[in-house]
Amino acid sequence: MKFFNSSTNFETVLRKYFSFKNETLSLEPFAEFLESVKRADFTDVLIFFRTSPDFADHFKHYIHKIFKGRSFNLSLTEANILSENAFFPELKKRILNKVLPPVENEKTVWYMVDNVCFRPKKDLEYFHNLPENDLDEFFHILGISDFIQKEEVKSELIFSMNILSWRVTGMALEVDVVRMAPEYRNFDNPFLALQNELEALAAEFKENPKIRLSSKGSQFKQIKIYVEQCLDFVNIAFKNSSKYGISGKINQSLLKIRQQTQRIYEIVQLLVIDNEEDVVVKSKQLVFNILGYKSHKNNISELINDSTRMISHLITNHTAEAGSHYITSSRTEYLKMLWKASAGGIIIGVCSILKILYSGLSTSEFGHAAIYALNYAMCFVVIYLMGYTIATKQPAMTAATMAKVLSDEKNTKKNYIDFAHFVSKLFRSQFIAFVGNVFITFSSALIVIYALDVLLNYNYGTEKAGKLFHDIDMFESKALLHASIAGVFLFISGIIAGNTGNSSVFYQIPKRIAKNPFLNHFLGGHTAKKLSSYYARNWAGIVSNFWFGVFLGVTGPIGKFLGIDIDIRHITFSTGNFAAALYGRGFDVDYYTFWVSFVTVGLIGFFNFSVSFGLSMLLAFRSRKVNFGEVKEIYREIFRYFMRSPLSFFLPLRSRRLVTESEQV
Repeated sequence: MKFFNSSTNFETVLRKYFSFKNETLSLEPFAEFLESVKRADFTDVLIFFRTSPDFADHFKHYIHKIFKGRSFNLSLTEANILSENAFFPELKKRILNKVLPPVENEKTVWYMVDNVCFRPKKDLEYFHNLPENDLDEFFHILGISDFIQKEEVKSELIFSMNILSWRVTGMALEVDVVRMAPEYRNFDNPFLALQNELEALAAEFKENPKIRLSSKGSQFKQIKIYVEQCLDFVNIAFKNSSKYGISGKINQSLLKIRQQTQRIYEIVQLLVIDNEEDVVVKSKQLVFNILGYKSHKNNISELINDSTRMISHLITNHTAEAGSHYITSSRTEYLKMLWKASAGGIIIGVCSILKILYSGLSTSEFGHAAIYALNYAMCFVVIYLMGYTIATKQPAMTAATMAKVLSDEKNTKKNYIDFAHFVSKLFRSQFIAFVGNVFITFSSALIVIYALDVLLNYNYGTEKAGKLFHDIDMFESKALLHASIAGVFLFISGIIAGNTGNSSVFYQIPKRIAKNPFLNHFLGGHTAKKLSSYYARNWAGIVSNFWFGVFLGVTGPIGKFLGIDIDIRHITFSTGNFAAALYGRGFDVDYYTFWVSFVTVGLIGFFNFSVSFGLSMLLAFRSRKVNFGEVKEIYREIFRYFMRSPLSFFLPLRSRRLVTESEQV
């Protein structure tokens, strides 16, 4: 395509190309005309054609000539429909198409739209904003106001529906897809019924090319019913994913089935003509549909949103189930959380001193990475298996629980207050877990380092203590940035937990363990069931905590190896380091060093919490389609609740509903 002057007036373009019958098949005149029209008053364009019938005839002749013989079924069957059954191949394909547009068949409308509409979204918006009467007149001038009735157009539409029907039926009959909707096993397959109905329509068209569908006719109504049943099948399959789990491939297949089924219905609606006014309306609609489909064909953000929403919903659903265990309601649960956090603090205190010892080993950075990762992973997995608590692991879990509670309720004043009460319980649970972790970690770390000093005469000296103080000084180091990195890893570990739980359900791992012939033969059925139950309860947590430990352990050594100042700061381990640093200096530190370190440790906890909680909330809200426009009102209600009962955010006060005047009414 040649470049042209973007400021050319539409009259100049028409006089240049259409003062005679233009027999060229070049698309350049059409492209240049469209660009000039978008800068003009469309009424002036229509007036020019009215007063210059020769130009109108020549332009009409040219339009019919360049459209003649161009099929448009690709624009209906391919554009804005997933072409791959997996997310990453589809993403790769769309990125490649954006960077290096594919070579298309020049005898298609697909190719013409690509080479005439340089900005399909903008062009579509422009035509949508034109007055209906002006657009109708323009279609009449072009001689295409009735082209929806032309035999070749109907043939393309019916052929497109059949292509989509064959494809969607093949995918819908796959074993893994059928398994997602067992409710349909006792019914006739709606996809096969839809395919048969469309094939009957195609056969009838061959016998009578002038066939017309009516919105009140039995043929259209039957197709509509089958389409609704097909979409219902997809909706049930997605709904059942929380029960059966789902894989990325099945998620993508269901999305593709839904897109193709909806496209079939959009096409069949174009064939429904109840009166003569519908002819112009449907002719325009076909043009708009083609432009609309093409404008979204390589949209990456829509692909990511559609493809990841259901997976993220399932991940947060499994995470939310785990998160409910981290929220206390009664005083007994509150004290139990304190005990669990304190017990976890003992283990962390020991592991924080072990990490200091490991740092003195003479090995490579990769050696240190392996040792640190093992130390962190062992610490977190042991705490998890013993039923204890790490405060920073809670946000990623409880954020999903919050979003689930919010999305399950209607957005009313009463539910916002109930949600604020729920937040108060969550906050005090987090608070007491932090208290238990931090104070006991500090104490246990001091005891361990003191025991090493007394029993083994181990003294790491003031130089190491100075390094530890430096690492928890927010002014001298990047402690807060490193705390944020740890927060990201906390968020990722929550995703890993949810994904592992989803995969376990989808692949029916617990059931496979319970029914495994080898385990049943050698260990007995009772033991196999116990192993199955243990796996279902704990495997996702073990995997999540293991990888969280690996992430924390390898970040610092890899950063040093690459010469990048990246590391992690976790509040519990930073607390252990603070205790070790004080002991190394013989508790002889100036006030500035003490208070800066103390405040930094607190801020490290804040950034651990806020980053992991914020990211988890975004994922959970997005996956459940919570309206972000109402978040402001939610925060306002939480603030009001805090002002009325601030202690309930820290202590397990007797639960009481705060009733507003609006509720009393």
